[in-house]
Amino acid sequence: MHTTPSPSPTARYKKVDAVKLLKDAPKVGSDVKKALAKPCAGDEYPVEVTYATLTGGTSPDVIVNVMTCADSVGIGAYVFHKRDGAPDGYDTVYSNEQPSVYAGVNKGDLEVSKQTYAAGDKVCCPSGEDVMTYHWTNGRFSERGRPYHTDYSKTTADGATPDDGTETEG
Repeated sequence: MHTTPSPSPTARYKKVDAVKLLKDAPKVGSDVKKALAKPCAGDEYPVEVTYATLTGGTSPDVIVNVMTCADSVGIGAYVFHKRDGAPDGYDTVYSNEQPSVYAGVNKGDLEVSKQTYAAGDKVCCPSGEDVMTYHWTNGRFSERGRPYHTDYSKTTADGATPDDGTETEG
């Protein structure tokens, strides 16, 4: 009989109450805390939590992204590092509260993306995205490599480009 091994987590993590963590963190701004005053619907808050080892600690770090309820635009991205010896103590080791921000993990590093908008872009439809990678060194995150930018195509499903008010000769 052949059995397939089931995936197992590489690091043990303890689920955290991300909303409480954000509300208690001194480095989280008042606008973000205001957005967390009440859930979007039912008991669902606009947060996404990822557990990953970014800082080399014995416990996984907690990456928390906060979004708006209406359109899920990122309004805050944070990394919390578990304080050694403190059962529920976390330090904020990264924060970014520039709208349309999103943090994730890429090959063990922190990757932060921010959507970019040109004049006239709707919230749903950014013009592009800037991405920066950070590596934990000497007790803090530092930029790793160069940031990169992606321009999104403004071509519609039928192959036409949206009317931008300019005319082309044909």
